[in-house]
Amino acid sequence: MSLIDMIRFDANGLVPAVIQDVENGQVLMVAYMNRGALEKTLATGITHFWSRSRQAYWMKGESSGHVQQVKEIYIDCDADCLLVKVVQQVAACHTGFRSCFYRKWDGKDLVTIGDKVFDADAVYRT
Repeated sequence: MSLIDMIRFDANGLVPAVIQDVENGQVLMVAYMNRGALEKTLATGITHFWSRSRQAYWMKGESSGHVQQVKEIYIDCDADCLLVKVVQQVAACHTGFRSCFYRKWDGKDLVTIGDKVFDADAVYRT
């Protein structure tokens, strides 16, 4: 049985994928994969996802060059969530932070932690 056949995709044909830095364990982002995105990820070794808003495939780093090279893939006990350990090039977050989880709740407010690693405004300016 293949990995894809083991996964319990939801009613929309999706499975959440937690993306983690293989070197330091930092959670970089969470995105969704469908069967096709997972097949592309397995075939290329680069993360691919399904955009729920655009209803289209996307490869992480396609426009920024900040690709994620897959090193390990784990499946959870219910087979309905993936953990993908990657080597991240520059930043995972489109805002310029290394991780999408760059804000921390301090009990009253959201506090920005960490530094931007690239100027997202310059990259995505139209």
